[in-house]
Amino acid sequence: MTPETILSLSQDALWLTLQLVSPLLLTALSVGVTVGLFQAATQINEMTLSFIPKLLAVGGVLLTTGAWMLRTMTEYTRHLVESIPTLLH
Repeated sequence: MTPETILSLSQDALWLTLQLVSPLLLTALSVGVTVGLFQAATQINEMTLSFIPKLLAVGGVLLTTGAWMLRTMTEYTRHLVESIPTLLH
């Protein structure tokens, strides 16, 4: 395996990770900012008030995009396993 091949595989893995995780992180970020603004406006500082909406929103996004995430990860893994013979030369 050449260094270029290793670099390419690492870059593909990092890009896939970014694609899979971004819907969840952006949802948690937007819900967190919204709840934070609500807490600042009402001066309610309850920790569960910020945790529960994030949990529900991320769960909803996971239910919505979970099939796509699983399909994408399966395709990547299949491609990686099928390319093993060419990588060893």
